[in-house]
Amino acid sequence: MMRKNYYQKLAFMVILLTILLAFQKYTSKDKDTFPEVKFIANSSVSANLSDFDPNSLNQEQWQKLGFSEKQITTILKYKDIVGGTFTSKEQLKKCYAISNEKFEELKKFILLPETAEKNNPKKFSSFVKKEVIVNGKFNPDIVSAQDWIKMGFSERQAEAIIKYKNYLGGSFISKEKFRECFIISPENYSKLEPYLLLPVKTPESFKAVGTRYPEKIKVQYHTFDPNSLDVNGWKNLGFSEKQAQIIINYRDRNLRGNFKSPEDLQKCFVISPEKFQEIKPFIRLSPEAIKKEEIKQEKTDFAKTDLNTITFRQLIEFGLDEKSSGSIIGFRKKLRGFVNKQQILDTYNIDKDLVQKLINIAPLDISGVPKYTLADAPEEWLKDHPYFKYSADRIIFYRITYPDDKKILKFLKLKPEYEERMKLYLK
Repeated sequence: MMRKNYYQKLAFMVILLTILLAFQKYTSKDKDTFPEVKFIANSSVSANLSDFDPNSLNQEQWQKLGFSEKQITTILKYKDIVGGTFTSKEQLKKCYAISNEKFEELKKFILLPETAEKNNPKKFSSFVKKEVIVNGKFNPDIVSAQDWIKMGFSERQAEAIIKYKNYLGGSFISKEKFRECFIISPENYSKLEPYLLLPVKTPESFKAVGTRYPEKIKVQYHTFDPNSLDVNGWKNLGFSEKQAQIIINYRDRNLRGNFKSPEDLQKCFVISPEKFQEIKPFIRLSPEAIKKEEIKQEKTDFAKTDLNTITFRQLIEFGLDEKSSGSIIGFRKKLRGFVNKQQILDTYNIDKDLVQKLINIAPLDISGVPKYTLADAPEEWLKDHPYFKYSADRIIFYRITYPDDKKILKFLKLKPEYEERMKLYLK
């Protein structure tokens, strides 16, 4: 029994010694070091970028590139100032809203040449910045889009200036307001300012009215015959001089000199529904004028009536219903004029038998129909014209590099019938 106890104690001591030696060995080892922790910084915008054309970006897309709303406004304004399109990376870099660091980040993704090609003036000729030239003092309120273009602004810039004027209510009000037009650079404003026939400061009363709508004029209405009013007569009813002239032109050109009913007056686009309801109780149409109009219509000589100027009422007089007449007038308006009589016969929703009789009688004058080369056609015309609008973007793209109609048509790869239709309106 004693021997058994001895061996048990010895075994216990051996086990304990083994454990102590193992623990000592473990504690004497060099401590493992933890790996160094490195924090990864947020990835830059360029990490998620792909190639892009700055000319095709909208405000939201510029924002995704990391620009603020104010910077984007400046970039888009600069784009308009240089002619509506960036032609090179060098040009884009000059925009002060894009810092050098930001430009270097985006540079490799920009789908533009490094510099504009000097040896190929035709390639970017449509985007060359023109110098603004003023011949004398002028009132900008009465300057047309064509006049702004003659001064040196692009077609797009001219339209923007007119829209801004309309936004203010039809008048620039003051030099102060004119300067706020985003399309006019400080440089161009300094050239124009001495010649502007406008007050320097904006009247305080203008602020109370608001910048979007002109002050409403209180009118003392009285009975009137819309067929006998001149410009001053319409102005006395609360219309501007420009609106008055449009109403008279609508009456004389579209309705052949006479409103036959109050509804005719309502159809004139410068008379709002609210304004029409105000003047309607005071409209008194002369029976004699209506009778004269009916006599005039009975005497229309369709053998001398040009199909490019024939009116809606004349088509009704010939016997066409309103649907057919409206389709012909609408299609002619989109085309900017017919160039052959078959186009009239191909118009949708018409009485073809009756239209065939009309085109057999009436002449077609195509001298006033606008025609262009594909290289020079205005973008708006291409995008709106029924024969060109579906190929407009490709035409605009190809003509930058190949300003030649034959090459552009070759690249378009159109069906023969579509190409023939285009050629009707090409020089």
